Amino acid sequence: MRFENIAIIFSLILIFTVACTSLKQIDTANSCILFDSKKGWYKSTKKSFDKWGTPIALQLAIINQESSFNQFAKPKRKRLFGIIPGSRPSTAFGYAQVINPTWNWYKSRTGNKNASRANFQDVTDFIGWYSEQSKKMLGIPKNDFYNQYLAYHEGQSGWKNKSFNSKKWLLGVAKKVETNANKYNNQLKDCENKLNAKGLFGIF
Repeated sequence: MRFENIAIIFSLILIFTVACTSLKQIDTANSCILFDSKKGWYKSTKKSFDKWGTPIALQLAIINQESSFNQFAKPKRKRLFGIIPGSRPSTAFGYAQVINPTWNWYKSRTGNKNASRANFQDVTDFIGWYSEQSKKMLGIPKNDFYNQYLAYHEGQSGWKNKSFNSKKWLLGVAKKVETNANKYNNQLKDCENKLNAKGLFGIF
């Protein structure tokens, strides 16, 4: 029995290591290369687009900024005296670095009770849903990548109160997300037909 438990743990470690290694070999800066390597990811982002109208490019740009496509990403721990690992600054976790209260809000409102922040399809659905809330509550168009990200980072109430104006660094990050989203969008124009020809449905 102990041998079986050890074997299971070893297998999980191996799977995690291979997954991380394979991701590092993928050019996540190019949406066409990314989707060619991770075919299921296109289907997930496309499904979210069909459901919520949130551009695939925005979904990718947010995930890239928040976790660099690391499904188990967490904020770095604080260091006591610069050495001793302390607590993490927030409960953010997963591809999109969503904190516990926001994730619980999403699950409650959508009924997706088993959603996981480490599941790519659940995360793309979350981003679509969240951008829809920002559009309804704040009137931010979904192709306004800059303000959609600011509302994503600060929350709808934070965006409404313009909390980002005191965070010059965040304005720079939002500009970076906007630039990456536009880049992803332009790249997708070159490979959408190829992606759809592989049996995936719809158009961008």
